[in-house]
Order: sequence, then C-alpha cells, then structure tokens
Amino acid sequence: MPPNAGRAAEKVARQSYGKLIAFLAARSRDVPAAEDALSEALASALRVWPERGVPGNPEAWLLVAARRNLMQAARHRIVETNAQTTISVAFEEAEERMNEAGHAVFPDERLKLLFACTHPAIDRSVHTALMLQAVLGIEARTIARAFVVSPEAMSQRLVRAKVKIRDAGIPFAVPPRPALAGRLAAVLSAIYAAYGLGWDGLDGVEEHHLLAGEAIWLGRALLAMLPDEPEAIGLLSLMLHCKARRDSDGRYVPLDEQDTVAWNAIMIAEADALLRKAGGFDRFGPFQCQAAIQSAHAARRLSGTTDWQALTTLYAALVVMKPTLGARVSQAAVIGRASNAAAGLEQLDKLDPRDVAAYQPYWAVRAFLLARTGDDAAAADAYMAAIGLSDSPAVRDFLADRLKEARQATPG
Repeated sequence: MPPNAGRAAEKVARQSYGKLIAFLAARSRDVPAAEDALSEALASALRVWPERGVPGNPEAWLLVAARRNLMQAARHRIVETNAQTTISVAFEEAEERMNEAGHAVFPDERLKLLFACTHPAIDRSVHTALMLQAVLGIEARTIARAFVVSPEAMSQRLVRAKVKIRDAGIPFAVPPRPALAGRLAAVLSAIYAAYGLGWDGLDGVEEHHLLAGEAIWLGRALLAMLPDEPEAIGLLSLMLHCKARRDSDGRYVPLDEQDTVAWNAIMIAEADALLRKAGGFDRFGPFQCQAAIQSAHAARRLSGTTDWQALTTLYAALVVMKPTLGARVSQAAVIGRASNAAAGLEQLDKLDPRDVAAYQPYWAVRAFLLARTGDDAAAADAYMAAIGLSDSPAVRDFLADRLKEARQATPG
C-alpha cells in the first residue's frame, strides 16, 4: 500500500471518527450499526485509496461509503420502510450540506451524542466509558485499563449500553434545563477523563496531543452551548492550566520542579480569566476547585514560590466535594509539603489498603514522603512498587532516578 494512502486513512480515522459516528448515530438512532458501517467504510478506504488515490475530501468519501453500508445493513435486517426513508433523507441532507460552496466542513454533533450516552435509561456506571468510546473512539482495552476492569468485561458493558440507546429510542439532543444538571456532570467528567487519557493512557505522542486537543475542543463547544454553567467554565480552565505546563519533549518533571519560563503564559491567562468568570456565578464546584488548585501552582510563575497553605485549603474543599482516591492522595502530598512529611504519611495511612494496593500515585507519593523523613530503605521499596504499577515510560524513568537516589542514601 502506498504510504500516503495508508497515512491518509489513519489520519482521517483518528480525526473524524467521533464526528462521523455522532452524525451517523444521530440519524440512524443505532450506535452499533453506525460503528459497523464506519468500520467497513474505513476498510474500503484502505483497499480503494491505494489504487485510485486519496479523495479530495476523505470525510465525505467515508460518509458516502458508510451510508451505503448502513442502508445495506438496514435492508438486510428488513427494517421498516419509514426507517429506511429517514436514513436516506438524512444522508442526502448531509451530502447536500457538504457539497454547498463554503460548507465543506462536516457538521460536528458530538455533544448530542455525549448527552445521549448519559440518558437515565443507561447504567450510570458506564456513562463515562460509553462516551469515551462512542464519541472519541478510544479502544475498550484502553478504557478498561483506566477503569481497572478486564477488557472483556468493559466490551460487554459498552455493547449493552449501545443496544440500550437503540432499543429505547434515546434522543440525540441536549436535555432541557430541569434534566441538565445530573447529565452535565457526567459529560464534564467524560471530557476530563478524555483529557487525562490523552496524556497518560494512549500510545504515541501524536495520539496524546490529538485526544487532549479534542477534549479541549469539546470543552469549548460545551461552553459555547452552555455559557452560564460555572462547572463547564471551570473544566475548560482546568484543562488549559494543565496543558499550559506540559513538557514538550515528553519528559516527566514534577510540577514544583518545572521551569516556569517554559509555561504558556497566554494559556494560563485565559485559564485564570475563565476561573474568575466562573466565580461570578457563586456556584463553586469540583472542577472550579481543581482549576483553582492549578491556578495556585501557576502563581509560582510570578511569585517564585508555591503557596502550600493555600493548596492545603483548596484540597480540603475538594475532598469534601469529591473524595476520590486521587484527590485524597494529592491532599496528603500537599500536607506533606505544607506541614511536614510525617503529617502527609499520616494522611496516607488513613486510606484503605485495598484501595491503594494497585494505585500508582499512592506509592509514588508515599515513596517521596518516606525519603523526606530519611527512611530511604522504605522509600526504595515504595518506589519499586510505583515503577511496577506505571504504564508511562517517562514516569518510570523519573521514578527509577529517585529509586537510585534512595538506594544510594540507604546505609550499607
């Protein structure tokens, strides 16, 4: 296969999967069928493009191919005549819109699909996973790793949820205001989970940047639709703060050791402006709190020091609102810096051993605090555990350096 054709197919698959699935599923009301139709279209592209060349508009080519596949599948299932008519009209509409001068860009309806995935008829426990796969095209095995379940179990849950959307006739639309609050929280969580997976859960630097960028785009699109939702504002602020400090060469550097000159000042300014805007609504929530934590770290760029006491206060508020394991481990790390390492270790000791046994950040923070108390032997053991639990080569390299230091400091 000519490399250009292969790369073009891979690129359009990565960049357009979510948009195409959202459009196809919104019209057919059938997520699994939309996925099957698009998968077949992508397979056709890999066969046809090397022979005939890459089309001028790959998205449009895939849409036409997917339409054909979806219609054929509909005929095979002997669906009702009106359903076929609906699908046909929908795709004719899409083709007309794309063929209009100045409208070559494919309509993006991923937000509608996000809200469909949060419908009350679907098990709440699968909302985020379903959004990650259906809207962002993340593989079940990657999602399973993030949710600490087997890939087989996650695949079964996702299939059941997609069938539920089809069979229950769940609408693809932003819910009315009375039903918005609970479902918005799930959408925000999924977007932030996608952002996190973009940096920590995928293979390849390009994939990292692509998914993180998609998550920020979804955050902006959501905010454009719901400008008066402070948590949507807080989420975008949080993601921008995090992205502004990412090391471009892929190395892992602890936040308080990073060179602030390398941070993106413009992005931090936008993030802080959003945070101030969210504060004007007087409805403080977990995403605003996390954004405020990141803003406190970013303030070191101007002050030259980190306000650990302010961070202690913010983490105390976050743990009250959202007592996740990650928040409690981070709180212990901050207490260890604001007070002393022993105080941080006391916080870690309050956590259930069953919850932290396979939680890499717990072992990394524990190792760091033990080293600060001078217990280098115990610190080395904890660093070993953290290295074994890490999927990131950059993080493993960093921890291996710290392990070496702990071993060198350990008496004979």
